Amino acid sequence: MLKESDCIFGLRPVIEAIKAGKQIDRLLIRQGLQGSLYHELMTEVKKFDINYQIVPLERIELVTRKNHQGVLAWLSVIEYQHIANLLPMIFEKGEDPLIIALDGVSDVRNFGAIVRTAECLGAHAIVIPEKGSARITADAVKTSAGALHTFPVCRERSIVRSISFLKDSGLKIICGAEKSGETASETDLKGPMVLIMGSEDKGISRELTALADQTIKIPMKGTISSLNVSVAAGILLYEILRQRNT
Repeated sequence: MLKESDCIFGLRPVIEAIKAGKQIDRLLIRQGLQGSLYHELMTEVKKFDINYQIVPLERIELVTRKNHQGVLAWLSVIEYQHIANLLPMIFEKGEDPLIIALDGVSDVRNFGAIVRTAECLGAHAIVIPEKGSARITADAVKTSAGALHTFPVCRERSIVRSISFLKDSGLKIICGAEKSGETASETDLKGPMVLIMGSEDKGISRELTALADQTIKIPMKGTISSLNVSVAAGILLYEILRQRNT
């Protein structure tokens, strides 16, 4: 739920926030907005490649009826990074990259729990798409036990292009699935790797599945046929760590 207390509004305040280097998590602009300040805002938005939505006035006034001037912005709780900048630094340290990619994981608590586990089990970064992913809120930071303040999160415009880049850079692409693929413990999970986890309702998209070198699963014994995505990610990350330490 978007709240007034979490946002800044008004043309000049939003322009100044962008110029000051603040990362914008979400930007709403009223349909039909015009004027010199609007054009100045759009110049900054394009300069910094900020994702934005053009929405009707009613959408903005669901959040606030104060003097918003047709513009609402939410500042990022964390500072996002880009995987293309991060990957060379991991290799330079002499480490095998372990990157987690989340496709459509929209629950903030699941996201926070995955970040906490990833940090504890030696992963290097998490890649998420700009659209269709959990917004990083105070709840996500709390669930991550603060790991979100230090663990790299790469929010990319196209997660498919990012995974293609990682594959071209020599990383093995592994999809975690519920029922298909080899058992994780019987799969070679050593070396540079991306582990892709999908949403619990839709799983991993066809585009990402097509890029995968392998699909792995967790053997299930009970009557419930699926695991929470954060629990499944934790089990697979532990298996990767176990293999890397043997």
